[in-house]
Amino acid sequence: RTKLYLIKMENYTKLKELVASIEADAEKLFNNGNSAAGTHVRQGLQEIKTLAQDIRNEVTNKKNEGK
Repeated sequence: RTKLYLIKMENYTKLKELVASIEADAEKLFNNGNSAAGTHVRQGLQEIKTLAQDIRNEVTNKKNEGK
């Protein structure tokens, strides 16, 4: 159980890191109009979307364990 909890927390930690990692590119895009930074932001957001869905599924599974 502890190992499974750590894996799930690793996903949550990775999600926070991904959000932080696109911040610099978002600033370049919105403040300087750097289109290459926009590509990086979109790629990062796609990774965030995928990881968020994985976490969402984990939460649903955890919630339904007791039923």
